Amino acid sequence: MKKYDVAIIGGGLAGLIAAIELAEAGKSVALLEKSSRVGGRAITVNKSGALFNLGGHALYLGGEANRVFREYGLKLTGNKPSTKGLAIWRNELFPMPGDPMALLSSRLLGWSGKAKLLSTIVKINKTNADEIAAISLRSWAESAINDPMVRHIFYALCRTATYTQDPDFQLAGPVLKQVKSSLKEGVMYLDGGWQTIVDQLRDRAIQKGVDILINKSAAEIQHERRAVSGVLCTDGTLLEVSSVISTASPAVTYQITKDAESTSLRRWKDEVRPAVAASLDLALKRLPAADRNFAIGLDQPVFFSNHSRAAKLSDNGTIVVHLTKYNGPGQHDPKSDEKLLEQTMSLLHPDWEREVVARQYLPNITVVNDYPHLGRTQSAIGPAVPEIEGLYVAGDWVSHGELLADASAASAIRAAYHIVKAANGRGVRLLPATASVL
Repeated sequence: MKKYDVAIIGGGLAGLIAAIELAEAGKSVALLEKSSRVGGRAITVNKSGALFNLGGHALYLGGEANRVFREYGLKLTGNKPSTKGLAIWRNELFPMPGDPMALLSSRLLGWSGKAKLLSTIVKINKTNADEIAAISLRSWAESAINDPMVRHIFYALCRTATYTQDPDFQLAGPVLKQVKSSLKEGVMYLDGGWQTIVDQLRDRAIQKGVDILINKSAAEIQHERRAVSGVLCTDGTLLEVSSVISTASPAVTYQITKDAESTSLRRWKDEVRPAVAASLDLALKRLPAADRNFAIGLDQPVFFSNHSRAAKLSDNGTIVVHLTKYNGPGQHDPKSDEKLLEQTMSLLHPDWEREVVARQYLPNITVVNDYPHLGRTQSAIGPAVPEIEGLYVAGDWVSHGELLADASAASAIRAAYHIVKAANGRGVRLLPATASVL
């Protein structure tokens, strides 16, 4: 038996951030990671000299995650990709109305449509997303945008900003907030991929005294008299702790928590709507059509980006490009999705197959385990599991309106804060980067 103040289950972004916050507050922390390396879906893999993230990754410069990284002093290099690109409509390419010049030249819209698109963008920028009622994205769009083609463009922007295709259930407020952030502050592609974030968070956690236990999987979160008492690992190790943060999925957290059926974990598990995508990454010797770096589908939920135009992702000159098909709820055919992505690549870059150096296809990658949507009993999840003292949740699904990595970072901060506050009556220091999520 080993004794710690806190055990954190999962070594992704949420787990690492929570561990750092707690260690800085003077807590002894064990971080359990079931695989051989920390990082979760934020890891980067090297294939033939090309660096591939696990699916598309972009750091939203106006989001909670970036604020935390800046507060930690992480050294992240890269650039904001240009928004100049193409729209795909009925298997044809059109200049994407992403800037004034492209808007004027686009054949997608007439003059009336162009004016309505501009007014829609202005409306998004002026909207206070936090004040929007709990309505679906489609309900908001159908009432606010009367031009069908402008709505197609709007939905495409929403898919790209949220990595999610579910307009009938996505809450309009969080989506509009994310679109507004992407239009205003933009995103950054990172030199070296997201592994650069993982490595620096891991090193910081170790420096602060966190015990990172790799290849260590939790079998049961134990509690006595509805208070956390320990974590039993699959190898028989028992960690004696008074607090646990699970950053695992809702289903896994439910599965490993003793008597979870009588807690909020059951409802959270039953109400989730995961966002799933098919992702194709390619390393190319050259880009067949050098000026085609970005494309977004309007009648198909597809996206293409040349990540190497904004970030260094190889040492041998190969170009790393990424394609995604955003999938809504339900079953999808991986082979059909792969074919669609290949056809999209052929439309943009004929004969691309001759240039391939490395390839990675992820047919059913979970983008997030849940996102703000209609049908939730609670608008905000966690951080505490109210029925079990000392049990907290964090991760991309533990949202108070944040999305993607921002939800992971914000929920980790909230969970750490509540643990420290419960122990000594006050929370961890309120830094400018983190105060807004509490």
